Amino acid sequence: MGNKTRCAWCEKDDLYRDYHDKEWGNPVYEDDKLFEFLVLETFQAGLSWHTVLKKRNNFRKAFDQFDYNKVAQYDYKKIEALMQDTGIIRNGLKIKATISNAVAFIKVQQEFGSFSKYIWNFTDGKPIHNNIKNIKEVPAKTPLSDKISKDLKKRGFKFVGSTVVYAHMQATGMVNDHEEECWKRK
Repeated sequence: MGNKTRCAWCEKDDLYRDYHDKEWGNPVYEDDKLFEFLVLETFQAGLSWHTVLKKRNNFRKAFDQFDYNKVAQYDYKKIEALMQDTGIIRNGLKIKATISNAVAFIKVQQEFGSFSKYIWNFTDGKPIHNNIKNIKEVPAKTPLSDKISKDLKKRGFKFVGSTVVYAHMQATGMVNDHEEECWKRK
């Protein structure tokens, strides 16, 4: 990772730098990975992304490797077990939202052939490249994230406000918000 110039937000520590260098902003077209980021962004709402990243492996174990088919089948007993799991963020509303989001995710797949086709259709299948000079220019949401959020909610998704959606778009490379001087910009 050396002396590369990176986005200012990721200079906090190795966890952020590793995530930035290996994942953040890379276009993701696989449904499994898109669902993983949807779950993580749901739990991040109101908290720091750093908190979620530290618990990511625990989330993987707790949510069956983010297998949306399994998550969609979770019952009261599984919800109670998740509420006792100290390795994850124990928020009942977010746990229930993750289950209902898995159900909605599967319905979108059935309608569009894949969740990827559905979500990437909003950007014509290509990343949007923003011209970010510094961290202060990065928006929390955009008219497009507003539109996607509204459509997801209409389809039964929960905890998908515009800010959460925009963070998902950044994480999955739908938008390129790497700063101009960042080595990953190109």
